[in-house]
Amino acid sequence: MYEDTLSIPATKADRLDVRTIVAAVQRAVGTPDGVLSLHEPMFGGNELVYLEECIRSTFVSSVGKFVDRFEDMLAAYTGAKRAIAVVNGTAALHTCFKLAGVEPGDEVISPALTFIATTNAIAYCGASPHFVDSSFVTLGMDTQALRTRLEAIARQTPGGTVNRETGRRIAAIVPMHTFGHPVDMDGIAAVARDWGIPVVEDAAESLGSTYKGHAVGSRARFAALSFNGNKIVTTGGGGAILTNDEDIGNRAKHITTTAKLPHKWAFVHDEIGFNYRLPNLNSALGCAQLEQLDGFLKNKRLLAAAYDRVFADVPGVRFACEPAGTTSNYWLNAILLDEAHASSRDELLTALNDAGFGARPVWTLMHRLPMYAGSPRGDLRVAESIERRLINLPSSASIQARDE
Repeated sequence: MYEDTLSIPATKADRLDVRTIVAAVQRAVGTPDGVLSLHEPMFGGNELVYLEECIRSTFVSSVGKFVDRFEDMLAAYTGAKRAIAVVNGTAALHTCFKLAGVEPGDEVISPALTFIATTNAIAYCGASPHFVDSSFVTLGMDTQALRTRLEAIARQTPGGTVNRETGRRIAAIVPMHTFGHPVDMDGIAAVARDWGIPVVEDAAESLGSTYKGHAVGSRARFAALSFNGNKIVTTGGGGAILTNDEDIGNRAKHITTTAKLPHKWAFVHDEIGFNYRLPNLNSALGCAQLEQLDGFLKNKRLLAAAYDRVFADVPGVRFACEPAGTTSNYWLNAILLDEAHASSRDELLTALNDAGFGARPVWTLMHRLPMYAGSPRGDLRVAESIERRLINLPSSASIQARDE
């Protein structure tokens, strides 16, 4: 388990120097001409060539060579046995939960600090999220918080692990790699094994990140990626399922393509499936983007290093670095204000945006949203602290780091 080295106790402190922080961002990325977006796509490769080829072929929907190529490229890049392209990251997560056996009336253990797609995909299965706390270091699910919560409320039965308080089966655990920073997957997997609960890895934000030398999602039975327009690689909208189980891969392909049995002309579907197919047109864009991923990662790591340098000596704030034993794609760069300065977060957000920097806070915690307010949860004091004081900074691969 990682040590929570970013935990800053609340103390009486001087007023946060907002101007110094804005100046630090300017040192890292320069003075914007207009607004420097939080994260925008970068198109500098074969995008137009592949899109034109796709259009000329007339295969622009869910059948075409670029779908197969994109899946093969993803599998090769990550090291996973199979990659199945789907229409978005939420669809990928929903499918992973279905494949993992999540059923109506179940619970899925999830971080409260996550994007809404993680939680919605649980709800799409008719299941309920069960929120646990995050780590100050990884910003994702905390191993000890997970273990403590299960020891407090769970019991093992012949039908699986059950929440004693609700009577519902705990069908899966879904760690998410926040902003591309890998979580403690070995620790979480060990807890999951102890309780006999499958793990679904939400790698939506972390293509290009590694954990102990392996691409995130590459060793999973169920993992989900996203290629939304703001991700490190984009297909406009899109996602993928990664798995190291061939049978799961075949079933994922089947149920995400309407569960249609192969035939020259007959339309026979053998179960309820989903029309989650990624169009060939989007896949063509994805192929061109994947060809440039190494360059995107290089630029983003240079930018993260610049942010780290400029904030090294700024009091009251620190840059969120990749955890030990990992490499992060630094999808979104983040700073954390000291707890004593949490009340200045919105003032700083206003100053940054007024200066042309598209900064934003982290997502509202899931248990604060009306549809999930009644969901079971453990102690969330770390996630609540992060929510109060985290700010994301412009992170596009096209941004040239200035503080050299």
